[in-house]
Amino acid sequence: MNARRTLLLALGGLVLAIGLTFLLDPYRNYQLALAAAYLCATAGLTVLVGLSGQLSLGHAALMAAGGYGYALTSQALTSAGVGGVPRFLAATVAAAVAAGVLGLLLGLAGARLHGPYLAGLTLTLVVAVPAVAASVGALQGDRGVRIEFEGVPGPLKALIALEQWQAWVALAVAAVAVTGLALVRDGRTGLRMRAVRDDEVAAALAGIAPARVKVLAFVVSSVTAGLGGAVLTFVTQSVSPGAYTVSLSLLLLVAVVVGGLGSLLGAALGAVLLVLLPWLVGTLTDVLPLPSQITQRLDGTLALLTFGLLLIVLVAVAPGGLAGALTAARARRRARGRPPAPGRTAARLVPTAGDDPTGPAARPGSVGPTATRSGEPVRTPTEG
Repeated sequence: MNARRTLLLALGGLVLAIGLTFLLDPYRNYQLALAAAYLCATAGLTVLVGLSGQLSLGHAALMAAGGYGYALTSQALTSAGVGGVPRFLAATVAAAVAAGVLGLLLGLAGARLHGPYLAGLTLTLVVAVPAVAASVGALQGDRGVRIEFEGVPGPLKALIALEQWQAWVALAVAAVAVTGLALVRDGRTGLRMRAVRDDEVAAALAGIAPARVKVLAFVVSSVTAGLGGAVLTFVTQSVSPGAYTVSLSLLLLVAVVVGGLGSLLGAALGAVLLVLLPWLVGTLTDVLPLPSQITQRLDGTLALLTFGLLLIVLVAVAPGGLAGALTAARARRRARGRPPAPGRTAARLVPTAGDDPTGPAARPGSVGPTATRSGEPVRTPTEG
């Protein structure tokens, strides 16, 4: 039942997002496609870090593996005369496989590592992969690999623009990736990941293999990151090592923390911020009357600084990130709208200033406490 509900929500969300593209101009649709590509990576990263407790600083390298897998497969299929949807689907599967294999190797190597050691291993990967890609002749060095132009299919050319078509494709791939992660999170695999994250010894005593669960978490997260790299290559029509650097890996992690660690909604919010925040910062620097030298120095670094400040503020104000803040606000709103529970009043006799603590209530033979009216003691019938 939960799986059916997840699938229906994913389908409804995809239809709503595709309908939104008709209200956006071409550049906004391009930004939406980029956000969908980054969502594949941030969703996998939030499941890896938030669900299994493994810190990764190398998700940009996994995106690069997916991007190169997509580009090389697309080139080979183009040379073989295959095009259109079959070429896209085959290249996307190749991207997921390439990133998944790299994630498997990384998970096997890091299954025994924890905390900063695992972070150091993934950081080494993200430094090494662009360097290797730039030095391999088949990958065309720093220029990268360009793919055959993927235009709008024939029946849709008269209805939508190229950017809108790219947004549709990106949203569809992101919907598949996020839905798969949601099913993993809500199933037995998600429970095992949480158990390993909380206490490996207790999980092992319960019959769970912690190393296997960790490797599986890395593979699942890597596959979705590879899908994000494939979508990014499809949108930009090329892939190059300069697009997948340490900065992108750090931004992906910061976006996940800002959005809300462990939440797929937080991953979506973080992906949107990853696209919109640099654009907003660039627009602001263009509007302000700043000297050209300062503008050049701020280009690319001010966005990172803004992300850092936003992270500090959210950690101090809302440790659960944007998704946690939205959940807390929704809970408070529901609590305010709920009618108060009917209270029960207990009758209680409170002594007054006219009561005598040594009066009839304390003397043998009295029936009850002395009642008072207007400060004067009132005798009961049993008193003489």
